[in-house]
Amino acid sequence: MIFICSLLACKSGNQEVSPSDYTAWENYAGTKDGSRYSSLEEINLSNVQNLQVAWRYSSGDRDTLNRSQNQCNPIVVDGVLYGSSPRLKLLALNAATGEPQWVFDPAEEDSAHAQDPYRFYKVNRGVVYWQGDAKNESRIFYNVGARVYAISSTTGQPLREFGKGGYIELSEALDRDPGTFNPFIANTSPGIIYKDLIILGSRVAESADGAPGHVRAYNVITGKREWIFHTIPHPGEVGYDTWPDKEAYKKLGGANSWAGMSLDEERGIVYIPTGSVAGDFYGGIREGENLFANSLVALDAMTGKYIWHYQTVHHDLWDRDLAANPNLVTLRQEGKDLDAVAQITKHGYVFLFDRVSGEPVFPIEEKAVSQNALPGEKPWATQPVPTLPEPFARQEFNEEDVTNLTPEIHEEMVRRYRQIKFKEQFHPPSREGSWIFPGFDGGGEWGGAAVDPETQVLYVNSSELPWAMIMVDLPGDDLTSGAKSPGRSVYNKYCFACHGVDLKGNGASFPSLEQIGSKYTADEIRNILKNGINMMPAFQQIPDRELDALIAFLRDDMKEGEPTVEQAKEPVTSEVSSKGSLLDEVPYRMAGYTRFLDDEGYPGITPPWGTLNAVDLNSGKLLWKVPLGEYPELTALGHPKTGTENYGGPAVTKGGLIFIAATKDSKIRAFDKKTGEEVWVADLPAPGYATPSVYSVNGKQYIVIACGGGKIGSISGDEYVAFALP
Repeated sequence: MIFICSLLACKSGNQEVSPSDYTAWENYAGTKDGSRYSSLEEINLSNVQNLQVAWRYSSGDRDTLNRSQNQCNPIVVDGVLYGSSPRLKLLALNAATGEPQWVFDPAEEDSAHAQDPYRFYKVNRGVVYWQGDAKNESRIFYNVGARVYAISSTTGQPLREFGKGGYIELSEALDRDPGTFNPFIANTSPGIIYKDLIILGSRVAESADGAPGHVRAYNVITGKREWIFHTIPHPGEVGYDTWPDKEAYKKLGGANSWAGMSLDEERGIVYIPTGSVAGDFYGGIREGENLFANSLVALDAMTGKYIWHYQTVHHDLWDRDLAANPNLVTLRQEGKDLDAVAQITKHGYVFLFDRVSGEPVFPIEEKAVSQNALPGEKPWATQPVPTLPEPFARQEFNEEDVTNLTPEIHEEMVRRYRQIKFKEQFHPPSREGSWIFPGFDGGGEWGGAAVDPETQVLYVNSSELPWAMIMVDLPGDDLTSGAKSPGRSVYNKYCFACHGVDLKGNGASFPSLEQIGSKYTADEIRNILKNGINMMPAFQQIPDRELDALIAFLRDDMKEGEPTVEQAKEPVTSEVSSKGSLLDEVPYRMAGYTRFLDDEGYPGITPPWGTLNAVDLNSGKLLWKVPLGEYPELTALGHPKTGTENYGGPAVTKGGLIFIAATKDSKIRAFDKKTGEEVWVADLPAPGYATPSVYSVNGKQYIVIACGGGKIGSISGDEYVAFALP
């Protein structure tokens, strides 16, 4: 029987675990173990109320249409802050004053696309620093779409000996014919350094034709690929025999690590969370468990050799990617130290493992789930559910949980609630609809969790918003009127899962396309489709004739040249062809990413809608839960604080504080880490959908946050704001 040492017992009966040096913030999430913890304590519970703005820096490149974001968690090395801007410029700022030291603009390196205003509005969550050696200077690695640049940390210039004159292309060296998959590949989260290697994941298209999500390591000097781990195993590799389809590795993609990773530097083990196999909601083309998708994978960081894995969702049909890098922590179990790894999930769980053996710290049950699936689908019979730690998000959404802001709103939302048939978690996708709760964006998300290494308490924010998942059959022609429209057919194939059958979208994250023809020219639409914008991927794989038909359909100008059905069926002559695409084998699509919101835009569930949570990893018990964020207009009407949907993560400090922005109300807050009490709040120029960094320059402590906004209807921003004591 495992003896669980509670937080208080550990403090009184055992010596606290001694943390490593957490005074710097030189890596994404602070340190390579992903702790998001700072041992600085100049700012503490006794003086946090005195915090004031120390400096502000504006890069001046936000999108005035409020579609740009900045999710960067900057690093600070030798008094210099390194981060990125909404247009993916790399910034070096004086960390004490915000004064720019240099700025690298990727548009100057990518001249073929420099005139495209959408090319560089992509997402980047952080950068990577390598300190150099006797022969080679220090450098910053950062992502711009499919490119990973190596930039001199002192001059801001590309280091031409690296890769292809200063960068590598993630679309290359994937051990597969590039003509067999969607060419969209990018990297939203930074890699991690081990010795002279940079280990990288990627973001790929989530459609059935998505690119392979293999994890790769490159030499930091030359850019040469040193190893690759195939996340869909090749013959002879661990996991290959679990695939019924022995040709799966030749045609399936995804199982990618887009959320970042963590490293046990002493042992040389890198911990890699992965997402689902491409083709999120229909698995008839990918029978089996789908290893190594939806898994926490431990690899030898020097060689890429497999050590252990645990799959947190089998045969994922619900977009339950592992969406944050894990936290490494030393627990107290049975009176002894246990080096562990904690992985949060979108569905509000914390999976906790011995980081050496991969054995669960607490039992994990395989629970039977519904097999009531669409024709052609074969769901996995069970799904893993941890007995402990306790979930940090609600796990059920029943009729009694429907919002009750007013009797009228309640009545209407109950009516809408009843239109979705299936309520239980892990119900297979269906035409009748299922509730996804926590939603597609969590629960836990890419902001990740923070862990205090002295107390082994994990702090994690959560959104508590249901989403509806409804599947529709996918004929080749118009779903609404039956009209023979080739443009509609292309739209059905690539677009309607996000923007809906009726083009009305779903909120700011998936905007309406009904009036897109009056906002953009045909060439501008073409550029957006070719290059993507923010979280919308590029669709370079769409053949030219299909692209012309789609643009004509979106602009509603059939008379101006939309091809006829017969013309659209003529042979494709563009460089990238969809012939033989797995998209053609998928008989269903999800009808759209639909948040359950009332007519005023408030969540259709009773509050809290966003929370901050503390979990004791030694006992597995939830210590406290408090609302995170506020709708001031509801508070003024007498409603308790509701919390808001949130993006970005927390940072915890030795000074007794948790700092977090993340909320829709454009605030940054500090909480007492023992009680969850809010002890400080400040306004931001735009929502800080990012994780704050905590650092010190010349003995003075700072908290800095990227204020990029741009999500869920928020204004876009382009500032970093730093706070310090007077």
